[in-house]
Amino acid sequence: MAISARKNSRKKTSGARVAVLAILILIAGAVSGYFFLSSSRKTVITSQKTESPRVQPLVPGVPALPGYIDPQLPAVPPYTRSEQSDYPSAPVIPESDKTGSGVRLAIIFDDMGSRLSEASLLAAIKVPLTFAIIPGLHADKAVAAYAVSNNIESMIHIPMQSKGWPARRLEANGLLMSMNSDELQERVSRFVQQFPGAVGVNNHMGSEFTEHEEKMEAVLQILKKNDLFFIDSVTSPESAGTRVAQRLGIKTARRNVFLDNVQERGYILGQLNQAVRLARKNGAAIAICHPHQVTISTLAAALPELAGQGVKLVPVSQLVK
Repeated sequence: MAISARKNSRKKTSGARVAVLAILILIAGAVSGYFFLSSSRKTVITSQKTESPRVQPLVPGVPALPGYIDPQLPAVPPYTRSEQSDYPSAPVIPESDKTGSGVRLAIIFDDMGSRLSEASLLAAIKVPLTFAIIPGLHADKAVAAYAVSNNIESMIHIPMQSKGWPARRLEANGLLMSMNSDELQERVSRFVQQFPGAVGVNNHMGSEFTEHEEKMEAVLQILKKNDLFFIDSVTSPESAGTRVAQRLGIKTARRNVFLDNVQERGYILGQLNQAVRLARKNGAAIAICHPHQVTISTLAAALPELAGQGVKLVPVSQLVK
């Protein structure tokens, strides 16, 4: 009888152990399932949060891919704005220029002259553009000669003192407020001699210099003597450049939009779209940009599409008056 009791006790103990083990397995399975499902939900949520939003095309027919940089383009260092007031983004809307010539848009590429490769990439777009070349840059003469040989309009992009100078960098050959009229005219005359193919001038920076009529008059007298027009980049809303040019009888015009204050493809397309709207409203508009990688790749895709939208790209010389 004692043996039978011990056998029954062992069977009960074994059964209890099996039951406990089964419960533990069920609990472990439930916990594992909870963490697996929780992890899956977190993954989905994270994916939804980090997914880049779609950007609608701003120029019809051109896909907007924010931040796209063509890997085939040569490396170009970022262009750092030396002073916000020198590059205001708000457009200056001109008086109506509906002359029966249709909707016209001029694109000026400032700061040319660092690399000949930039000039060749822009020429490959095969639309009318205007190069504004800074005197003294490494490849300034080569870019100027390339422009002449490829029938690309060019201007002299003259550095002028900004409000932040001297803390804000300015090229060594720039025009300073401390210079008298003779010094200014001598320097500008030298620029004109260095670039005989140039048809006009615009200012590089100059938020301080362009506000002073007597300084601008000294500069513009040399332009008049050499039959050059003046494009006011409008780096200060108080610029006297256009007013003085008109008084001297010099052909002139004002910049409407900067395209690439932000070096991002969606932004550039948005600014181009703004320039197109101004051109449609007023008959003509002038946009300024710079030879950044993203600017070149974005405009290489967008500009050829404009003809199909009724917008004619022209050299800026066709918009001065």
